[in-house]
Amino acid sequence: MTHPAADPPYNEQRADELSPPALPVADLLPETSRALLHRLAVGQAEGRTPSLVGAVVRSGRLVWTGARSMTEGHAPDEDVQYRIGSISKTFVAVLVMRLRDEGLIDLADPLEQHLPDTAAGGATIRQLLSHTAGLAAETPSPWWERTSGELRPELGHLLEDQPFRHAAGERFHYSNPGFALLGALVAKIRRMSWFDALRQEVLEPLGMTRTTLLPQAPHAGGFAVHPWADVMIPEPLTDTGLMAPAGQLWSTAADLARWAAFLTGPTAGGTEKVLRADTLAEMRRPAAAPEGDWTACQGLGLQLLRQDGRLLIGHGGSMPGFLAGLWVSLEDDVAVITLANVTSSPALWGVAGDLLRIVAEREPRIPAPWRPFTDADPELLALTGPWYWGTTALALHLRADRALELTLLGDRARASRFQPESDGSWTGLDGYYAGEPLRVVFADDGSASHLDLGSFVLTRTPYDPAAPVPGGVDPQGWHAG
Repeated sequence: MTHPAADPPYNEQRADELSPPALPVADLLPETSRALLHRLAVGQAEGRTPSLVGAVVRSGRLVWTGARSMTEGHAPDEDVQYRIGSISKTFVAVLVMRLRDEGLIDLADPLEQHLPDTAAGGATIRQLLSHTAGLAAETPSPWWERTSGELRPELGHLLEDQPFRHAAGERFHYSNPGFALLGALVAKIRRMSWFDALRQEVLEPLGMTRTTLLPQAPHAGGFAVHPWADVMIPEPLTDTGLMAPAGQLWSTAADLARWAAFLTGPTAGGTEKVLRADTLAEMRRPAAAPEGDWTACQGLGLQLLRQDGRLLIGHGGSMPGFLAGLWVSLEDDVAVITLANVTSSPALWGVAGDLLRIVAEREPRIPAPWRPFTDADPELLALTGPWYWGTTALALHLRADRALELTLLGDRARASRFQPESDGSWTGLDGYYAGEPLRVVFADDGSASHLDLGSFVLTRTPYDPAAPVPGGVDPQGWHAG
């Protein structure tokens, strides 16, 4: 059957009482806005989707939205709900990480420690978050995305008796039931539904009043477009029950702009009232080992993509009748959202990345001005400058807030950052030294004898004979041979 061309591809009924306060908008350049609208229009036309919404977030603010529709005069705005599919998993992951930060779980805990009597109980919470538990990709038949959750009233109905396709921890294997189990874990520990926990702990603090478990007007209807003909049929808008944490949520471009700002971190509009900045950074790191020359990887509930020379962090989403994407480039301080109401369309998958590239290339990020920090500790200043690991020349830099940066002399690209700790030491933040301790070792006269970096001895002169260099130093000192 075909859908009458005169009907709008979304529900026009308004619910103004549900609309969040408008986000502050800083205009993009007119040429950038037109380029974004052009890419969106091409995506809607070539992707053959009834409607397509795009949004751009920069510095934590919604700076552009655009939309195209098959019906003249009925383009949806940033307050129209679309189903966001697996972007729902990013919300569930934040709920799980909140439990970890509160000490209620450990990511190394097997699921059965908190949620007994599931066939997947031996998998750890970290493995479920990173899709390395080895669980089946889908539930037993029938296809859960297009059938009522009433068919699976118990957790045991989500998995087969032997649900593992691979040994737990062996490799990445995407699993929708795995995230349904994580939602059940949240519900068990919080003693409320996972969505009630989400609303109280995440959505309300972030002002995301238009993100819901079931659609609320105005919302788009989902459609399947015939692969070989320009006709379409409506898709059922099912309530998937226990599988909802894997892809049930509905949201808007405006709400997802808030979510993108949150995922970027507190400097771009996020809030540590919901999740600590260091925990968000942990979620954004690869948690499942990439295979080969990777272009896609998995963090803790977040996906990582390499595209156009950029690292994008976020998630894609699809459910019958809907496609969605939310991607952030931390380096460019730009995030993009795309929402479409079509079941499948290969031509749409590149739209989000193209929107981000257009903004990043036409209006590159302007760095914050350099400013000196006040009250520099003289003892810390004395630590700066050249140090040597054996014969390797390094330079130690003092940054704001007592942070240190260690660089290979002459090669700033190989820098390692260290954050200060309360005991006077520092902890590595990235690269080889991530998590490793850096300590200053003092001589009897109170001067800095050497630096201890995870057992590496850094000295002021190469192989300083006065420092405890492992293996000792030739008493002849440096000589010709």
